[in-house]
Amino acid sequence: MEQRLSLVTLGVADLTRARRFYEDGLGWAKNNAEPEVAFYQAGGMIVALWARKDLAGDAKLSPDGSGFRGIALAYNARSRGEVDAVLAEAARAGAAIPKVAEDTPWGGYAGYFTDPDGHLWEVAHNPFWTIEADGSVTLPKA
Repeated sequence: MEQRLSLVTLGVADLTRARRFYEDGLGWAKNNAEPEVAFYQAGGMIVALWARKDLAGDAKLSPDGSGFRGIALAYNARSRGEVDAVLAEAARAGAAIPKVAEDTPWGGYAGYFTDPDGHLWEVAHNPFWTIEADGSVTLPKA
């Protein structure tokens, strides 16, 4: 298996509400015509929204369960100011902010928001990583 990630699919309770949050609130552009799923180009990968029950059914799992899911998505910002701006934009769009941005022990600056379905997003500035013009992130050589 190649060391890469192609797609993150978020199971959502209400696709219309989730699309409003991501499209109208955060300004993301949907890249497909199918009404039952929404695909968003996100740099070199894709973020998808799909009804939670349909996603669970596709995986042959129960759609029940809530609370911390043991995963966080991340948006790496080019500056500390961008971290604050993205968190403010998410809050205006209706996101909850469980952790306001603060200095981190590893020398960065980060906070968190949750979308209307509780999916956790970290917004961080890591001064040691390079963010390309297309948003892709390059790790420093070890």
